[in-house]
Amino acid sequence: MEFDAIVIGGGHAGIEAALVNARLGFRTLMITQNLDCIGKLSCNPAVGGLAKGNMVREIDALGGEMGRLIDATMIQFRVLNRSRGPAVQAPRAQADKPAYQTAAKKTLERQPNLDLFQDTVVDFILDASGRRICGVVTERGRRFSASVVVLTTGTFLNGKIFVGEYSTSAGRIGEPAAHGLDRPLRELGFTMGRMKTGTPARVSRRSLDFDKLETQFGDDEIVPFSFSHTGVDRPKLPCFITYTNTATHDILRENMGRSPLYSGTIVGAGARYCPSIEDKVVKFPDRDRHHVFIEPEGLDTEEMYLNGLSSSMPEDVQEAFIRTIPGLENAVIVRPGYAVEYDFMDPMQLTPALESKIVEGLFVAGQTNGSSGYEEAAAQGLMAGINAARKLQKAPPVVLTRAEAYIGVLIDDLVTLGTKEPYRMFTSRAEHRLSLRHDSSDTRLCRTGFEIGLHSQERWGKFLEKQSSIAEMKELLRNRHLNETDCAHTPESLSRHLGKSFYQALKSPETTLADLVALEPEGLGGRPVEWIRQVELDVKYEGYVARQDRQVDRFRRMENMRIPEGFEYDQIDGISSEAREKFKKIQPISIGQASRISGVRNSDLALLMVVLGRRPARAV
Repeated sequence: MEFDAIVIGGGHAGIEAALVNARLGFRTLMITQNLDCIGKLSCNPAVGGLAKGNMVREIDALGGEMGRLIDATMIQFRVLNRSRGPAVQAPRAQADKPAYQTAAKKTLERQPNLDLFQDTVVDFILDASGRRICGVVTERGRRFSASVVVLTTGTFLNGKIFVGEYSTSAGRIGEPAAHGLDRPLRELGFTMGRMKTGTPARVSRRSLDFDKLETQFGDDEIVPFSFSHTGVDRPKLPCFITYTNTATHDILRENMGRSPLYSGTIVGAGARYCPSIEDKVVKFPDRDRHHVFIEPEGLDTEEMYLNGLSSSMPEDVQEAFIRTIPGLENAVIVRPGYAVEYDFMDPMQLTPALESKIVEGLFVAGQTNGSSGYEEAAAQGLMAGINAARKLQKAPPVVLTRAEAYIGVLIDDLVTLGTKEPYRMFTSRAEHRLSLRHDSSDTRLCRTGFEIGLHSQERWGKFLEKQSSIAEMKELLRNRHLNETDCAHTPESLSRHLGKSFYQALKSPETTLADLVALEPEGLGGRPVEWIRQVELDVKYEGYVARQDRQVDRFRRMENMRIPEGFEYDQIDGISSEAREKFKKIQPISIGQASRISGVRNSDLALLMVVLGRRPARAV
């Protein structure tokens, strides 16, 4: 059967890639091992978090689906780091796992131009040169042709799970691994490696003693992840907090020899920033307790997720150490924690468009690239899908810069630096994070999504209305000045700004826009809370952002210095051997990307720029 695009895998990367191609009018096929597992939240029942929540809003601003899915299925919402600066604040929502999965599948099933098929892809169909994708072959011998293929295998490619001494071939507990595709990938010359991730036990809600647990409620005010939503009306459930103790740690230490993580059974690199409880006990021996966040998995299930207790210990050990924790003394485990080890591909073999450098038309996204997390996977799936569609359109790829989006940081880090452990996004990875606030994602990216064709005229019109309203508010703030009448009815902190414009007064830390709205309700009031908050942050941090914008301008000039495709680095005399080899391997598309390659010296860049300067100028 013939298609324009094929997506391999039905996880978070696959969902975004398939929807993009179908929505842009291309006949698309998603092939996945189990249609009932599309969009499954394999690990924690949450979407968003620090930097991750920013990416979800960026996905939505570009026209992706994740923000809409979590808005429709959340059971708790919080803005993390509310007490800190806006650059490190981010939304996070507890998800109703079964509902999220159902909503994801329903979205795909109802999408025009998209077909779903249950099977396992085991081989590629290539053209006569062996370097251009033409389709795929499945385990049952079905052959499907397409001009582009997006590979999103997640943890399933040669996946193997571990629970103590027990191990079996699986991508998730109870779900078979994907075998066969590793052979053609290696034969084509892709560098493959092994990575490891893990998940904690799930316990029955009825077996917990809630009197011994701290209750953690969500925020009353819910900010939708999707900019197309004005509110979220969903049932709310609390989470709970407890702590490990010395008895917990003693049991873990006594049984460390039975851990596949420390017995040498697991060879894949694990996530440094999401350690198992065994890792925590070994690496932080002075800590006498660790947080455990107990999170509901949904409205219609009794399963509770023990966030912070990821483990691959034997089941008897898991039961023993869990029952030492306050509130969990009688915990009944319904699913054990386990580790999963799987194959990944070196992401430095991809272009910034996430297209393979080895096989034209093959795009790769998600954990297959060595990343970790639903949000990182969805972001890559969206961009791989966009660029697969752009290839079909014979249009140039869309590559987001580090100054435009966390998504740009994520992809640039992967394809330029590679990764030796599951890559997780943090605010600290972004140099321009003050400009990458979650509330400004649509300002930065909505136009790109509209120009690609992923936003309707209606949604674009609403975005323009928001931008116009924000501009009007700022103009009023500049033109309206505090007079004596105002100061007679305002807090003393505001009266100190007598004669100043509202705009100048708002820059003061003790002044809030709510104070000014009270003085000018007709001009400033009656607008969505998020618009008002964005104006306030824009004004208060204007000086910092302006300083960062100057850095961004310098960064953008380097990004715009294009390196021609197939550039011959051997022609440059004087650069170091290390830089030459890395340039030839990574094939950077710009001086900016070249500057971020590990081991490249300033002198190497200077020589490269001299040689490029002799050529006709080409901008990105």
